[in-house]
Amino acid sequence: MRAESFDFLKSLVEAPSPSGYEQPAAKVFRDYVSPIADSVETNVMGSVHAVLKGTADGPSVMLAGHIDEIGFMVTYITDDGFCAFAGIGGHDPQILPGARVTVHTAEGPLLGVLGRLAIHLLDDEERKQVVKMHKMFIDLGMKGEDVKKRVRIGDPVTYGVGMETFGDNMAVSRAFDDKMGAWIAAEVLRTVKEAGGSKSDFIAAATVQEEIGLRGGTTSAYGVDPVVGIAVEVTHATDYPDVDKRKHGDVKCGLGPVISRGANINPRVFDLLVEAAEAEKIPYQIEGAPRGTGTDANAIQLSRGGKAAALVSVPLRYMHTPTEVLSIEDLENTVKLLSAFMLRLEPDTDFTP
Repeated sequence: MRAESFDFLKSLVEAPSPSGYEQPAAKVFRDYVSPIADSVETNVMGSVHAVLKGTADGPSVMLAGHIDEIGFMVTYITDDGFCAFAGIGGHDPQILPGARVTVHTAEGPLLGVLGRLAIHLLDDEERKQVVKMHKMFIDLGMKGEDVKKRVRIGDPVTYGVGMETFGDNMAVSRAFDDKMGAWIAAEVLRTVKEAGGSKSDFIAAATVQEEIGLRGGTTSAYGVDPVVGIAVEVTHATDYPDVDKRKHGDVKCGLGPVISRGANINPRVFDLLVEAAEAEKIPYQIEGAPRGTGTDANAIQLSRGGKAAALVSVPLRYMHTPTEVLSIEDLENTVKLLSAFMLRLEPDTDFTP
């Protein structure tokens, strides 16, 4: 991966952006795409749309990756300065005790720790139970009066970890779900621009509030009104112990992007994605999606009178944890696939099944 693209990915995933608080990540995205796109706008929801005009009158295409991440919100502060919190998006409470977090205040970030009773202080029955979120608290290591001066109710909280590479071209970070999708959309924008443009208008969209109800995808699909809308997401890798492939399919890190097929997916877009992958010798995988996918692709498909929707995903291990793992090569091959799709798209393409 070229150095500038790696730095952009790292900056994007490390920018704090729980649902409803995406502004820092939106700025990173805007700063990167502004020199590339013909126009960049941020809508009232906070989603960013970078537009590259087509060289002909082809069907417009929007790639959407959401920039919100799961996180927390301060909901109460005790007199001693311990902060109660609520989850933003879906969390596994079993992994929370002892985690380091960052509370993002108006005066700057504060390091905190998610605390609970030590195991020595729990009775036998309590040790068998998963701790409830309201039984935990954020310890900022400060006096109560100092905490109340600096922290406000509603301040967002993120896991206190960033992106690192490890192993065989793998990367680990919080919030790959789904800021790597917005990164892919921006990299496709750059690749298509450097190739001389596509015949269709192309919109790289960084959408918001996906984790709490596909809200940015819904409003972006309606406002941008593309002919084709492709959500760029993560999907569950099933290449580690205890995953039942009969239930969850066979998806591996390092074997390329995953193209979904099913009710949420326009059949013609699916075929064109596969044709592009095979023509350009890009490795790919297929995932069955018999119903709505629970991604922005669902919202895009149902916008206005209906859109030609698709879903292209990157295999991800340990989703919705502070240590999400993916293959850097999969990221690069997803950019290649979607760039090839854009550059091969002809103006007279009919997406009617």
